[in-house]
Amino acid sequence: MSRNFSLVTKKVLLLLSGGIALGVARSPNTYFRVIKEVSQEWKKINNKKLNESIKTLYRSKLISAVEDENGILTMILNDAGKKKVLVYQLDDIKIEKPKRWDGLWRVIAFDIPEKHRKAREALRRKLRELGFYQLQKSILVLPYECKNEIDFIIEFFQIRPWVRYMIVKDIDNSLHLKKLFDLI
Repeated sequence: MSRNFSLVTKKVLLLLSGGIALGVARSPNTYFRVIKEVSQEWKKINNKKLNESIKTLYRSKLISAVEDENGILTMILNDAGKKKVLVYQLDDIKIEKPKRWDGLWRVIAFDIPEKHRKAREALRRKLRELGFYQLQKSILVLPYECKNEIDFIIEFFQIRPWVRYMIVKDIDNSLHLKKLFDLI
C-alpha cells in the first residue's frame, strides 16, 4: 500500500477533516472560515481525479463508506486517516509575514525530557524550517504572530507540558534580530 498519495488525495483527506472541524467549531467565525476554505479547495478538484483519489483512500483504509437506508453513501475519515491529515497539515503549515511588524517577538522556549528526544528534535527542526532564529539550543524567536501554528505543532508532537510560548517586547540583541529578519 503506497503512502505517497497524490495532491488530490491529500486534499480529499483535508476536506473530510474539514467536516470534522465543522462538527467541533465553537464560534460562528470558525464555522464560516472552515466552510469558505473547504468550498475553495473543493472547486479546485477535477472530478475524474477525485473519484480515483476516493478509491485510493478507500483501498488504503483511511476512509470508510457507510450507506444509509435511503442509499446515500457517506465517506467517513477513520482514525488512521485523521492521523494522516495531521501529517499533511504539519507539512503544509506556514507562518504568514504581515505587511507591517507589530514590534513584538514570539519566543518559544522548551525543556523536553530526554525520553522525548525525537519530538524535541522534530520541534526544533520544524521551528527552524518555519523561519525561527535559534537564540539558544532550546529558545527560538520569530517576529510574527504564530500562536495557532505553534499550538498545532505542540499538540501534534504531544509536548505541551514542556513548551512555552512568550510574546516579548524587547530582547537585548534586538538590533541583530531586526537585521536577520529584515525589519530595519
